[in-house]
Amino acid sequence: MKNSLFIFAFFLISAIGFSQKTEVKYDEKLAKSLNADEYGMKKYVFCLLKSGSNTTASKEETQKLFEGHMANINKLAKEGKLAVAGPFMKNDRNYRGIYIFNVETIEEAKALVATDPAIKANLLEAELTPWYCSASITGNSENA
Repeated sequence: MKNSLFIFAFFLISAIGFSQKTEVKYDEKLAKSLNADEYGMKKYVFCLLKSGSNTTASKEETQKLFEGHMANINKLAKEGKLAVAGPFMKNDRNYRGIYIFNVETIEEAKALVATDPAIKANLLEAELTPWYCSASITGNSENA
């Protein structure tokens, strides 16, 4: 009986704890500065980088192209056009990495992708998709 009472009390306390809502603060000033909508969200373009069709590039050429790829990432980030970039771990789908462009349209993202030497040389291939997310991924706040 004591065990049943203990289990009941545990579940009751757990249910009360999980049912309490935490207050989310909306910072209107920050949201406006990040071009957020009324939900604190904005449009981006998600880019999935895959292995490209160029399989004949030499090791030296590949190294040089990827140095340019990294320089381009840094340039776009400094310009505020690239919110997130990073590689995938080894996988069986030929996925190489992602970009999240801080632009609203596929056309804008295509222009940015065209500045990447590894993509131009077909070492990488880019798939672009519109994406809607918190505007705060480009800012320094938890809640936009």
